[in-house]
Amino acid sequence: MKIGVYFCKCGTNISDRIDPQKVMEEITKLKDVAYFETVDFLCAEEGKEFLEKDLKKKKPMRVVLGACSPRDHEKTFMNVLSKAAINPYLMQMVNIREHVAWVISDICKASDKASAYLKGAVARVQLHEPLKPEELNVCPDVLVIGAGPAGLKASLSLTEAGRKVVLVEKNPVIGGMPVRYEEIFPNMECGPCMLEPMLGDVLHGDNSENIELLTLSEVVEVAGYLGNFIVKIKQLPRYVNPKKCIGCRECIEPCPVSAKNEFNCSLDERKAISFAFSGGLPNFPFIDDKVCIRTKGENCRLCEDACIVDDAIIFDDKEKVIEKNVGAIIVAVGAELYDCSNLTNLGYGKLPNIYTSLEFERIIASNGPTEGEIQGFGKKGPRSIAIIHCAGSLDKNHIKYCSGTCCQSAFKFNQFISKKLPNTKIFHFFKEISVPGKETFQLYNKALNNPDSMFIRYRNINEIDVSIENGRLAIHYSFSSGKRCKSTADMIILCPPVIPSSDTAELGSILEIPADRYGFFEELHNRVDSIQSKLKGVYLTGSCQSPMDIQNAMNQGLAASGYILSGLPEGKKLEIEPIIASVDEERCSGCRVCNLVCPYKAIDFDEEKAKATTNSVLCQGCGTCVAACPAGAIKGNHFTVEELLAEIQGVLT
Repeated sequence: MKIGVYFCKCGTNISDRIDPQKVMEEITKLKDVAYFETVDFLCAEEGKEFLEKDLKKKKPMRVVLGACSPRDHEKTFMNVLSKAAINPYLMQMVNIREHVAWVISDICKASDKASAYLKGAVARVQLHEPLKPEELNVCPDVLVIGAGPAGLKASLSLTEAGRKVVLVEKNPVIGGMPVRYEEIFPNMECGPCMLEPMLGDVLHGDNSENIELLTLSEVVEVAGYLGNFIVKIKQLPRYVNPKKCIGCRECIEPCPVSAKNEFNCSLDERKAISFAFSGGLPNFPFIDDKVCIRTKGENCRLCEDACIVDDAIIFDDKEKVIEKNVGAIIVAVGAELYDCSNLTNLGYGKLPNIYTSLEFERIIASNGPTEGEIQGFGKKGPRSIAIIHCAGSLDKNHIKYCSGTCCQSAFKFNQFISKKLPNTKIFHFFKEISVPGKETFQLYNKALNNPDSMFIRYRNINEIDVSIENGRLAIHYSFSSGKRCKSTADMIILCPPVIPSSDTAELGSILEIPADRYGFFEELHNRVDSIQSKLKGVYLTGSCQSPMDIQNAMNQGLAASGYILSGLPEGKKLEIEPIIASVDEERCSGCRVCNLVCPYKAIDFDEEKAKATTNSVLCQGCGTCVAACPAGAIKGNHFTVEELLAEIQGVLT
């Protein structure tokens, strides 16, 4: 076998510590080494040109390169081999710079070690196989789960590029949480007004025909892989025909039954047929069959009788399971707030006028349960309001992390209260204060400089006790010094941390993507790749991945669409890296150990044959299954047992 060896001096990085002549004398003694070439800078343009020409001229059967880290330039040299009409997988690269020259000062010892490494490479490369990447036809369509800010941004970005999107939302309206907010930090913009252009584009924009919006829907099953996912979506009946309904609201008043309105945090009631809230889009009501008396056997048709459009109410509407083929999935299901009833000492759910930050958002919203009025305190409203920061966060007994947005909500409330209820005293009970970024400090400064605002730092949330004294809320707390004090207020607003949605675990199981230690979906890498999940083709955006504000959520939505547009090019085939695992069916006993250990869910099981099979798209070539297989039935391409043993033997020779 004709093997060509190329030694890169890397300027003086290698040649000052390793003697190329001594290495050449050792390596050329090997019977299969046809020649040994020394190059000053193999990765430079001149070096690559020389390598290509030399390979074309000498036509070696295998190539060994002694140079720098394969992480830096293995792909570079593989491309050169391809240009020289040599299969790039018939090359072995040895890192003699970082592993030898940079760690050994003695030239003789460094030269001996470099020779040993190259001997191992020569022994190994003889067993290399001419691998070839696979090509796969892909579906360019995308599934977006969740129609909040991140999901909307991703959907619109994809459709602007001509892609088709299936947008799934479990609620009857789109927009996520911000459409329920009267004002958004840091600039106190109207939440629904800010998102309305995006909502309009999704429903009626130039590219809306490329968005299939499925409200009252949830993903129930996912199979397949990057480029070819088969998704089943369960859609609950709306009982209203969106093609005929004009959103006039005539059907609502006659409805004889009511229930707690979860869209207003159960602070008021809604009819069995209703809108989620005023201004919610799409502008169609829905019938809640858990509330409607027709489900109890009564033949009530009052909403239909009141409807001014024929056939807009559809009582025989049925639950549907819709199947879609998509190439990629974006998860944007959002998050929720920590349950403050776990903080029993704060009186939430037991004492009056204690609200979470979300509940207060709905109270002050003009389309909320009280149409924006803070009621129950007489004409002047509450004389004092206490805002308790870190209500469960930064606490080993509750939530250990900081959400990073709660303080900003609190300071937004401060400004809103001061504007709407002048002279109202505002107490900020805080453990820590978080105001990152170039704009968020503005609301903090306004609160800090407000003469009606007082900042009180407490030690631990469990040292705050709330009770009723003389008809007012009494707050007993400990200063950081340990001194016990008391303040009174007419209302308390709790700012709890953001936690994973209650649906996260179930959806993670369906998608087969893991959660991190806090329950959020786990990213591929939390610093350099926070958009990709552990499963190829599934992308994470918004607060389902980590607590974040609207700006960051939308940026992630845009980033996810960028990944898909570049990774799933329309009209082209997807190239699959051949360094993957493969199963020898004759040796496979069907024990399924490989299924259990594969971190990428890349191993399926053929029930008919009772044999394991690998999915070349999902496989990352990590070798976990190869090591775990008790029958030695799984082969890791380009890293076979024989190749590794030959390399070890070559080094030790």
